[in-house]
Amino acid sequence: MDTFHKQVVIITGCSSGGIGNALARAFAARDCLVVATARTLSSMADLSNDPDVFLLQQLDVLSDQSVREVVGNVIDKFGRIDVVVNNAGVQCIGPLAEMPLSSIEQTFNTNVYGSMRLIQAVVPHMASRKKGKIVNVGSVTVMAPGPWSGVYTASKAAIHALTDTLRLELKPLGIDVINVAPGAVRSNIGNSAIANYNRMPDWKLYKKYEAAIKERAYFSQSQKSMPSEEFANKTVAAILKEDPPSWFSLGGYSTITAIMYYLPIFLKDFILRKAMKC
Repeated sequence: MDTFHKQVVIITGCSSGGIGNALARAFAARDCLVVATARTLSSMADLSNDPDVFLLQQLDVLSDQSVREVVGNVIDKFGRIDVVVNNAGVQCIGPLAEMPLSSIEQTFNTNVYGSMRLIQAVVPHMASRKKGKIVNVGSVTVMAPGPWSGVYTASKAAIHALTDTLRLELKPLGIDVINVAPGAVRSNIGNSAIANYNRMPDWKLYKKYEAAIKERAYFSQSQKSMPSEEFANKTVAAILKEDPPSWFSLGGYSTITAIMYYLPIFLKDFILRKAMKC
């Protein structure tokens, strides 16, 4: 297989049914060599049918050793890493006042520190080549934070802020940094959110809002959600441009959240309280 002219792409969070899985397929369709990663290989078994296109690697973004091993393996095998997509993330649903701190820590450990762990591991290699792209997956919820998903939104706000700084700091090293802010995109995030939610304690102050809180888990999975394949194809097309955009957003509600960002706070609060039944 001629790999010399193909771009080598590492994507985290490639479990079946998720955005990362769709991104892996979209990069492969554009003749890239895709290193698809997840915490367990079995979770992305659907990608194993084409070993000439997908290199499957078990990667735990919470582990320094795991991240270093995968980065080292990819460089040893292909000689380079051209694109890194920090997609791995967890949703966390519940009221902030009663949210266990351990759940908040877990969300930030995965969504924020996991991304930074991979970035710090790959930047020296990209800097040595004066070439590379780092893509961080944020969220449109940062534009209009609402009730019941405050931890997730805060973690993505941290990603947005870190991405803005990284874009400036890494540009002199020849590295492009891209912030992708998905809106509502069909994926398995709702099921994952409920699985995490079922491990939460019983709410005391917010018991009467439990139905609304559970509904929030699936808010991005409505009829207005963009199919993951469409999102992935458009996202990959933007990333692979010679001069990629620094920031872009796709998916359901992406336009309305951008508008809401500029609304007066009282009006924004009114809309979000009605939408989230708070």
